[in-house]
Amino acid sequence: MESLDSGKPIGECLAVDVPETLHILRWHAEAIDKLYDQSAPVGSEAVSLIVREPVGVVGCVLPWNFPLLMLAWKIGPALAAGCSVIVKPAEQTSLTSLRVAELAHQAGIPAGVLNIVTGTGKEVGEPVGLHPDIDMVSFTGSTATGRRFLHYSAESNLKRIVLECGGKNPAIVFEDAEDLQSVAEQVLNGALWNMGENCSATSRLLVQESVKARLLACLSDKIGEWKMGNPLDPSNRLGTMISKAHYEKVRQYQAIAKQSGNILHGGETEEGIYIQPTIVDNVKRDNALFRDEIFGPILTVTPFKTTEEAITLANDTDYGLAASVYTSNLRKALTVSRAVRAGTVTVNSFGEGDATTPFGGYKQSGFGGRDKSIFAHDQYTELKTIWIDLSGASS
Repeated sequence: MESLDSGKPIGECLAVDVPETLHILRWHAEAIDKLYDQSAPVGSEAVSLIVREPVGVVGCVLPWNFPLLMLAWKIGPALAAGCSVIVKPAEQTSLTSLRVAELAHQAGIPAGVLNIVTGTGKEVGEPVGLHPDIDMVSFTGSTATGRRFLHYSAESNLKRIVLECGGKNPAIVFEDAEDLQSVAEQVLNGALWNMGENCSATSRLLVQESVKARLLACLSDKIGEWKMGNPLDPSNRLGTMISKAHYEKVRQYQAIAKQSGNILHGGETEEGIYIQPTIVDNVKRDNALFRDEIFGPILTVTPFKTTEEAITLANDTDYGLAASVYTSNLRKALTVSRAVRAGTVTVNSFGEGDATTPFGGYKQSGFGGRDKSIFAHDQYTELKTIWIDLSGASS
């Protein structure tokens, strides 16, 4: 269902999306009795209790690129906190959310606790954002749409808003990186996984000049492993774009790449709504390919000379969701990881951590909280102070 609905390669659905969805739900269920209330040290004449209560009714607005997994990221901690949930799946990809709701009902989730409402943003998303009886909205999607939910909150009941939005994420490769063949595999995985339709895709390759030629040769060797075709064929690693409209958007960026004359691989479309994996060399920082979130299988290459220049290029974006650093020098890895303004920085690999690590972004990549980990539970609960005065108590 997930592959049919979104065009995702079925092999990825089987290897990642479905098992990770199960893992996320189990992880948050296991965390329910691990979240303790607290007592503040207020002296002997009072007792102060700090307790968690469910925030209330939560609206979960999902993207189309990871329909099933993002559903789990939202409903796992929300249900664990004791909230009732209204889920709006993306209008392009609602099948698996509806199926999960059926399974939840069979598993004993009470009627009215987990609700799926399908439709467009205008029909469902906006009413969820404006509804006075919805206490919180957790949204994953574009930054432009995320901004609307902040407006909806201001215009209605000041509901809590948590946003996980776009990214324009760098992969920074230094000359001392070990095993460039492995680096090339990681860089291509970061740029092409899920057809590049991934907010944490490392679509900007920043590479030190002295190692650039060797790394590009490795990328050329490895990119042939990314076979494109029917998403239901498990041998294919790249499927279709989500829709004709999005296909046309990505094609416009391919046209920009062609104008630059620096396409090293790909740059074409194929029958249907397939976009070839594309590598574009010598992309300048003022180019739209460097600055815009393309959400397609296009990797740009920009050289740098010094560590300071690499950090400047990495942070030269409105976004701050993710980044990757490739080096054999531990001090450099930590220094650059701390200097890059992003919510997740991986070293010598591409990834997003696991269920135990928070996921979200700096700047225009995020607002108000994090998905995943124990920290996700904070946003679905309210903190209440109960103060008990003992000074006047009778003996």
